[in-house]
Amino acid sequence: MSFSSEVKKELSPITNFSETVFQAEWIGYCLCGNMLETIDNFEFVTENEFNIEHFYKILFDLNIEYEPEKRGKCFVAQIPKESVQDYLKDFSTIKGETRKNIVKGAFLGSGYVNNPEKNYHLEMIFGDSQKSDFISQICKEYGVNFKKIKINTKYQLYLKEAEEISRFLALIGANRAVLRFEEVRVMKEMKNKVNRTVNCETANLNKTIDAALKQMEDIHFIQKKGKFDQLPQALKEVAMLRLENPDLSLKDLSEQMKSPIGKSGINRRLKKIHEFAENLREDK
Repeated sequence: MSFSSEVKKELSPITNFSETVFQAEWIGYCLCGNMLETIDNFEFVTENEFNIEHFYKILFDLNIEYEPEKRGKCFVAQIPKESVQDYLKDFSTIKGETRKNIVKGAFLGSGYVNNPEKNYHLEMIFGDSQKSDFISQICKEYGVNFKKIKINTKYQLYLKEAEEISRFLALIGANRAVLRFEEVRVMKEMKNKVNRTVNCETANLNKTIDAALKQMEDIHFIQKKGKFDQLPQALKEVAMLRLENPDLSLKDLSEQMKSPIGKSGINRRLKKIHEFAENLREDK
């Protein structure tokens, strides 16, 4: 079962709902993009069995007539036009907490949320801009800020930010889904943090190795030219330590000195060795 289906399954049970709540959810369904107007009636279409069961319960409790039908994988409910139009006459004037149930109905009607283990995405589809703006405004009042895009003749409200999606799921009452979503989100963030740390440490290690190889190349060149003994004793000590410890960082190398001089001191001496080698190369 997809994560989106699990969310709708969680939202589907009905216990002790008032008529006001039923009406609010019904309005949400009526607003959604899957409520399609035909010549004779409206049709609500969905592939989600939990969703259609919830939908039928609302129609039953509101005494709204409907004709159920199955078309391939889709569940279809045909509803008289007046049963939809009557509820949509003044939908934009509805106030109060029941507005959250309108949003819930709209999500059940045409919403989708992606598996958080993949990418973050939640959307709802509407038939016209006014309906999508109404739902978007309600969500904004609760701190959820949808973006809108027009796709062909439909309008899509969507979220891409994890915190916004989590807040929206809490708004419509999908509390178990919120817990699972947050668990996945935290694990993903931890993995990403570990990966960033490993990548950073790997990059630093590669830089250390590259620098050490160049330093060793300089020292070997000086030895090949028979000029190693011309180096001051302090530079000889650093040179020998580098040859013996090719994988050590400057900080670790400084700790191997007879008289520790610090990372910057080691760096200065290695630069002098490099300059000595470069002068030899120029004398070719």
